[in-house]
Amino acid sequence: MSQKTALITGITGQDGAYLARSLVDKGYRVVGAVRRSSTLNLPRLVSLKVAQEVELKTLDMQDFTSIVRLIEEIEPNEIYNLGGQSSVQASFQQPLYTGETSGLGPMRLMEAVKLVLPEARLFEASSSEIFGLKAKGTVNETQDFHPRSPYGVAKLFAYWAVVNYREAYGLHVSNGIMFNHESPLRGMEFVTRKITATLAQIACGGQQTLMLGNLENARDWGFAGDYVEAMWAMLQQDEGDNYVVATGQTHTVKQFVELAAKAVGLDVEFEGEGLEAKGLDRKTGRQLIGVSQDFYRPSEPDPMVGDASKAQEKLNWKPSVNFEALVMMMAQSDLKRAREEQAWY
Repeated sequence: MSQKTALITGITGQDGAYLARSLVDKGYRVVGAVRRSSTLNLPRLVSLKVAQEVELKTLDMQDFTSIVRLIEEIEPNEIYNLGGQSSVQASFQQPLYTGETSGLGPMRLMEAVKLVLPEARLFEASSSEIFGLKAKGTVNETQDFHPRSPYGVAKLFAYWAVVNYREAYGLHVSNGIMFNHESPLRGMEFVTRKITATLAQIACGGQQTLMLGNLENARDWGFAGDYVEAMWAMLQQDEGDNYVVATGQTHTVKQFVELAAKAVGLDVEFEGEGLEAKGLDRKTGRQLIGVSQDFYRPSEPDPMVGDASKAQEKLNWKPSVNFEALVMMMAQSDLKRAREEQAWY
């Protein structure tokens, strides 16, 4: 059997790096699409020791011609679209850019596949943010949609575009409705990594205070390394479909903070509620954590937990890393990094 070729847009991100590592280990030729820039951001690929095992090609997801040319050039068997503006918070400041990259970008990609290589299989990284306001309790693939951010709106556009191209043109395209998934490779603009990195610095003697938004916000958090295996499994099915990928458990930001603090050797106790809430060092009384209105979003989705029964049944997928192990992994990674940085001074 000839070697399969996979194209990954957004390969330099968290998911792209884990997916590249997984596909290389499976024997794929992996081509990563990156935006043209003066410097390449490769630390995540380097950290997983896969940077030298993938090919990198420049691609502008807002330029249809460049998408067509790249697909013609590399003729991928599988395409994983992980690109686009990925921060919910940033989407409120960059709504048009978010719509262009995370909404129209996937449609351009599918249109190019339809014209150039209709036998290729495509995965679209959808998001639990498409559920939003109506997502109370446990949600699955039949849940109604009511996104609460420009990011969620863009992702919902892409979701329905995938369904349309599958039904109208018979393309093998799948939506992975990904609930929050984290790792030590998560960007600092995401609250989970902000928590573990800042607490690690405090544990190493830093004098900063970790400022957060609503501590009672709840999310279904999983490990990115698990979630990329679900992406791959979707493209091994006979037909494309929509799948929720989640752990089935929900935890609050406050619970994440408490576990991360413990993992780096801090003993935190909370007092107060809402904007008055704060986390104190139990030994010294020093304030380590505060809450600021600046980190509240203009609108929030309802707390929800994902039901991944369909993925478990059809893809034989289930998460291997639980919430406690995920937080420990991230916190200890950042603690090691903080200690190494401290040693330089």
